Amino acid sequence: MAYIEFQQVVKQYGEGSSRVMALDGASFRIEKGSLSLILGASGAGKTTALNILGGMDTATSGKVVVDGRDVTQFGRRERTAYRRSDIGFVFQFYNLVPNLTALENVELASQVCRDALDPVQVLEEVGLKDRMNNFPAQLSGGEQQRVSIARAIAKNPKLLLCDEPTGALDYVTGVQIFELLQKVCREDGMTVVIITHNSIIAPMADRVIRFRSGQVISQTDNPDSEPVENLKW
Repeated sequence: MAYIEFQQVVKQYGEGSSRVMALDGASFRIEKGSLSLILGASGAGKTTALNILGGMDTATSGKVVVDGRDVTQFGRRERTAYRRSDIGFVFQFYNLVPNLTALENVELASQVCRDALDPVQVLEEVGLKDRMNNFPAQLSGGEQQRVSIARAIAKNPKLLLCDEPTGALDYVTGVQIFELLQKVCREDGMTVVIITHNSIIAPMADRVIRFRSGQVISQTDNPDSEPVENLKW
C-alpha cells in the first residue's frame, strides 16, 4: 500500500438542482518521502482534495488512507490531533501573526507538537538566520513565505501540504520557494504535496497528479525529477 491512498473520494455540496460535486470519485496514490504536484484549473477540485487529505474537511464518501490510517473515519478530536501532529500546512497567503516576530511565529507552532524541531535551527535552514527578530511587516513576501514554511516544518510533520505557495510571489522568489520545498523533501525525507496551476514545473516532482472537474485524469511518475533551478517559465 502507498503512503497515501485517495480512493474514489466524493465531496458533494448541496442537494438536487443546487448540488455541486467538488470531487467526483477522485483517486490517486503518493509514496512516502516523495514530492508530488497536484495540477488543474481553478475549480478542478485540487484544494478540496488537499483539505480532505489534511483533515480540514471531510469527504461525502470514499476512503483516504494516510500511513495506514483511514482519515475518513476520524471523529472531530481525531482530526484535530491529526492536523496538529501529522500535517504541516503552507498556504498562498502566509497567515503569520503580525505582532509576533518570525521566531515567535515558528515557536507558536512548535509549542503544540510533541516532537517539534528547534525553531531557531529551522529558520536558519530556510535562510532566515538574520531575520528571526523581524516582524512580518518588516519582511518581503518571499521571506514571509519562508517563515510560513519554517512554521510548518518545525512541527516535524509526516506530511507537508502546500496550496499555491508561490501564487502571491514574483518569479525569482517563486523559484526560491520551490527550491526550498524540493530541498525539504530530498534532504529531510518529508512527504510534500504541492497544489499549483503551473504545469511548467511538473518535471521537479516525483509524481504529477492532474485534476479536471473533480476527477483525477492522470498520474505520471518522473523517475528522474529535475532540480527547480533547471526549469524556466
